[in-house]
Amino acid sequence: MPSVAGVLPERQGFGATRRRDRWWAVPVATLLGLTGFLVYSTWAAFQNAHFELGNYLSPMYSPVLWGDSHHAWFGPRPGFWPSFIPFSPALVILGAPAGFRLTCYYYRGAYYKAFVSNPASCTVGKPWKGYGGELRFPLILQNLHRYFLYLALGFLCILTWDAWKAMWFVDPATGQETFGIGVGTLVLTLNVVLLGGYTLGCHSLRHLVGGVLDSISGRPARRCAYECVSWFNLRHMNWAWCSLVWVAFSDLYVRLCSMGVWSDFRIL
Repeated sequence: MPSVAGVLPERQGFGATRRRDRWWAVPVATLLGLTGFLVYSTWAAFQNAHFELGNYLSPMYSPVLWGDSHHAWFGPRPGFWPSFIPFSPALVILGAPAGFRLTCYYYRGAYYKAFVSNPASCTVGKPWKGYGGELRFPLILQNLHRYFLYLALGFLCILTWDAWKAMWFVDPATGQETFGIGVGTLVLTLNVVLLGGYTLGCHSLRHLVGGVLDSISGRPARRCAYECVSWFNLRHMNWAWCSLVWVAFSDLYVRLCSMGVWSDFRIL
């Protein structure tokens, strides 16, 4: 019996689909999650207060290049800062980690669906007639991801140092630093672990350590590095979300402890 091959007509209109599953659940969750983080991080960045507690420093403010904090590298507010823009140490440095996440291969696919529905999901009608790719402005700026990677690796080193400093407490009796572990120490250390898993699983890093070679079988060191990055890369989505949530929580923890709402307990 002859068979007739045909193509089902594409259903038109935004959200039109024959799918019966809850295809909208993931885009909606992504929209709410990223919006919540953007709102909180923007609010926290403009506060310029309660971002430190002794040896604890919020990752949203690290490094403190200028400011009144004892963590500041170069002293107080710089003279070139525009007077009409509220000064905050976070506003000086947040562009680098924000740019790294904004151009991330996973995140761009997630927020394309969540914020502009391009596409909304597979076989789901979208509000746009076509997709021009990432060859024109502004999407061509996504190609900066490989350069933001270098900045992100530098930030990871700085946050690792912050986690180390969070293990040293000033003894009020002697004024000397002594080793210790507090809840805040664990919070900031876990933040580095999660950010490390996210950053070290970057697609651009995998290409950098081994992807540029036609064959890595004869390069044992490069092959080992490639396989390690690939292991993190397989779980890139999980690392991305866990690290995003924990960065916000780390800032919240330091903030609430600094305000006296929470108490930081010493474990050791």
